[in-house]
Amino acid sequence: MRNILIGTCGFLTARSRYYSLFKVVELQETFYDLPTPERMSSLRREAPPADFQFAVKVFQGLTHTSDSPTWRRIRRARLTGDLGNYGLLRPTRENLELWDEFVNVTKPLNPVFYVFQTPPSMEVTEDSVRDVVEFFRTISSNGRIGWEPRGGVSYNNVNLLKRIFEEVGIVHVVDPFKHEVLVTRDTAYFRLHGIGKGEVNYSYKYTDDDLGRLKAIVDGIESSTVYVMFNNVHMLDDALRFTKLIGR
Repeated sequence: MRNILIGTCGFLTARSRYYSLFKVVELQETFYDLPTPERMSSLRREAPPADFQFAVKVFQGLTHTSDSPTWRRIRRARLTGDLGNYGLLRPTRENLELWDEFVNVTKPLNPVFYVFQTPPSMEVTEDSVRDVVEFFRTISSNGRIGWEPRGGVSYNNVNLLKRIFEEVGIVHVVDPFKHEVLVTRDTAYFRLHGIGKGEVNYSYKYTDDDLGRLKAIVDGIESSTVYVMFNNVHMLDDALRFTKLIGR
């Protein structure tokens, strides 16, 4: 039996209410700064113990370079070594040690999935492919890791991009209205950022026709577990409407 889990990227309502509506959430706070184990333990304890799932968006120190504007929000993380060696999924000592730290501090949450999202400026080239492949091979995905490349330069050479997913076995995280899944895995992970000309259109509200198209995409994918995570201003309502549409 296929398992379709619908949720939102972040809590957009009181957490107690959210837990009563959905079975999964993708934490966003873990992207902006390293969380504390105490915070992760607290979230795990308050959530329904039986079947509620947490996905986490991976800390930006692993995906974004130090000149990224969002680095200004870092408070707790102590990024030592060469700041130029952080980000962009490179197999540097700094990134690999930071990944180990991130896994340790989020462990009390028992995440079912880790979402790496790189910036639109990250270009996929022969050199970056080698780096990304080595990085993911080193950290070992165990089927619970996905990568969402963003921006036109990341998709300029789809064959190169596809090679990464083929070689390291991670999940291709994607907005299905923007790109097709390059390699099908047992798990599929969709992040929905709104429909429009740009990479994201957070103010977009999905129409009934849009949600019908989304249902057709979900029905057509062969993965046994499918995460559908809305990431737009109207994500709570859109996720509830999609839940009703597929009968969950």
